[in-house]
Amino acid sequence: MPTSSATHAPLVPTGLELPPDLPVCQTDLPLDWYQEEFKPYAQEYFALPDHKPATLFGWLDRYVKPAQAHFGDTLLLLAHFYMGGEIVKVIEHYGGGVSDSYQLALQALRNPHKKVIVESAVHFMAESIALLAHDDQQVWITNPKAGCTMEMLAKDYLVLPVSDQLEERYGDELLVVAYMNTSGRLKALAGRTGGAVCTSSNAHLVVDWALRQHKRVLFVPDQHLGRNTARKLGIPADRIATLPDPRRGAIKLDEHCVAGGLAALDRAQMIVWGSYCGVHTIFSAAMVRWWQSRGWKVLVHPESPLEVVEAADGSGSTNYLWEAVAKAPRGARLAIGTEGHFVKNARELAKSRGVEVMHLADAPGFANGGCGCATMSRNDPPHLAGMLDLLRQGRAPELNRVLPGDMIDELSMRRERLGAVERAELVGHARRALERMIEIVEGARK
Repeated sequence: MPTSSATHAPLVPTGLELPPDLPVCQTDLPLDWYQEEFKPYAQEYFALPDHKPATLFGWLDRYVKPAQAHFGDTLLLLAHFYMGGEIVKVIEHYGGGVSDSYQLALQALRNPHKKVIVESAVHFMAESIALLAHDDQQVWITNPKAGCTMEMLAKDYLVLPVSDQLEERYGDELLVVAYMNTSGRLKALAGRTGGAVCTSSNAHLVVDWALRQHKRVLFVPDQHLGRNTARKLGIPADRIATLPDPRRGAIKLDEHCVAGGLAALDRAQMIVWGSYCGVHTIFSAAMVRWWQSRGWKVLVHPESPLEVVEAADGSGSTNYLWEAVAKAPRGARLAIGTEGHFVKNARELAKSRGVEVMHLADAPGFANGGCGCATMSRNDPPHLAGMLDLLRQGRAPELNRVLPGDMIDELSMRRERLGAVERAELVGHARRALERMIEIVEGARK
C-alpha cells in the first residue's frame, strides 16, 4: 500500500463560520426514514425550540463530547462539500474534516492512528475510505440511505454483463476506469482489468495513462465526465462511444447499442457508460452565456454536459471550485455550476472576502433552480448524534458499518455483504485500482 508524506496531515479548514443567529438549515427527514435506533435522537432534534448554533450545539454536545472523550484522538469525523444545510460547519466545529471525494478516500490511509472513522456523506465515499483503511480501522456512515443517483445507475448487476461482453470482444485490450462515484465492486472490476479509479480532478491523468498503454477504455459511470475528459485529452468525437441509458433495460452489444453501430464501437478509444448526475445535468450553455454577457466568470463541475463545460470559463472538482472562490480577488463575480448546498456555502465564504457568488441555474428565465444533492442531505444532526452516542455505548447498528463490497439498496435498506474470501479478493483488486490512481496523481506532481 502506498504511503504519503501527508500522514497525520489534517484537511484544510473550509473557512466557513456559523454566526450565532443563523439557523442550521437542514431539511428534516420524516421520522419513519430513520432507523429505529436513531428515532429517539431525531425526536429530540425536532423538539428543539430552534436550530440556531447555541441551541443545536448545546444539544449535540450531550452526545458528541462524551464520544470524543471516550475515543480520544482515535476518532475522525469526515464530511463532503455537498452536505446539506450547515452540516459541514457542524463537522468542522467538532474538529472534523471536509473535502472532496479524493481527499476523503485518503484519510484512513494517511491517518493510521484514527481507528473509528465516522463519515457524513454517501455510501460509495465511505466504502472508498474502507478500501484503503488499515485492518484495525473501522468506517461507519451516519446514514446508509445516503446514496448517489449516478452510482445507482451503475450498480454491478447493470455494468458487469456489459463489461463481460466487452471483454469477450476486445480481450486484454479493454481497461476499465472507474470514477470514484462507484461501488467497491466496480472499483474491483477496474483493478482486475489493469485499470484505475479516478476523480473529477484527475480523470484526465488516469485516462491519459490508460491510453498511453494502447488500451481501449470503458469509463464508468458518468457519461458527461467521460466526454469532458476525452475533450480535454483531444480525443476526436468519433473515437468515443456512449452506451445507452441503463434505465432502458439490459444492454446488448449489437448494431443498435451505440450510434454508428458495432463499427463505431470498434473504432472507439473510450466507451462511456450512460449514467449521469441529476444535479449537474440541469445546466445549459444558455445559462453560461447569460452570466458571461453580464461580466460574470462561470466555473462548472465536469459532471456537467459537454456543451456547458465548453462554454464555461473553467471547470474542475469541488476542491478546484472552492479554491477558486477562496482565492478570487475582491470584486470578482463568479457564477458556479454545481450542487446547490456547495454554492450556498461558497457564497457565504465569498461575501466575507468581497466576492460575489451566484448559482449558475439562478439565471432569470430558466425553470430549474440550483438544487442540492438530496441523498447527501440525508446525513443530518440526529444521525451524527445517534451514530456517535451508539458507538460510545457499543450499540451501533451493524447496518451503519461499512465494509468493502457491501451493496446497499438505498430504497429498501437491504444490504448484501460478501463473505470473507470474496471480500478479500475484491479488496485486492479494488485497492490496486485506488493505488494506481494515487501513483498516477502523485507522479504527476513530481
